[in-house]
Amino acid sequence: MKVIGLIGGLSWKSSAEYYRAINEEVHRRLGGSHSARIVLFSLDFQEVHDLQYQGRWEEAAAIMVNAAVNVERAGAEVLLICSNTMHQMADRVKAAVSIPLLHIADATAKAIQAAGLKRIGLLGTRFTMEHDFYKGLLTNRYGLKIIIPDEADRIVVHDVIYHELVIGDVLSASRTNYHEIIQRLISQGAEGIILGCTEIPLLVKPEDAGVPLFDTTTLHARMAVDRALAED
Repeated sequence: MKVIGLIGGLSWKSSAEYYRAINEEVHRRLGGSHSARIVLFSLDFQEVHDLQYQGRWEEAAAIMVNAAVNVERAGAEVLLICSNTMHQMADRVKAAVSIPLLHIADATAKAIQAAGLKRIGLLGTRFTMEHDFYKGLLTNRYGLKIIIPDEADRIVVHDVIYHELVIGDVLSASRTNYHEIIQRLISQGAEGIILGCTEIPLLVKPEDAGVPLFDTTTLHARMAVDRALAED
């Protein structure tokens, strides 16, 4: 079994979900007392949060590169960034290490293709919904049509992530707001919804949608286990 390297703390709540999902998947496949071989570099999310909000992406990229290098030095053989938003600097991270970086959007898009869907709603931080690093990959590499909420709904989705979910607050009022936003995306033609922030699955459950939900945390974790258990 290969060692899975995680850049976490983006936030720690979703990193805990990655750790759980990866270990549960390894146990499901191998049985017994098996668990995953993992190296975790957990960042202080406040530092990253501040750089995001200030638009200081080069400094954020330097932090991510440093974390990736340290994860590789610690023995990781594959690498995951435990965040959708921080894949904004995936190319920089990939270039800094010699181990493969498993991209969260690849894991998500392959699951959407397997489901036979084309028109997909995207929820995430405003950076993920509005910048092209994520939507562009889904569109250009996989031919998906991405639908995002309107500006007012994007603000709601973003604020719930940063003010509630990253610190573990799961509020019924926010679940209702997300449900209504999802329904509006469906009314625009979305055949499924990407939960494109690794904290959103803490809030949104399959019964909240009526269409397939693509939990990026779980899909990314399964991709990691696929690679860890694959024969070279």
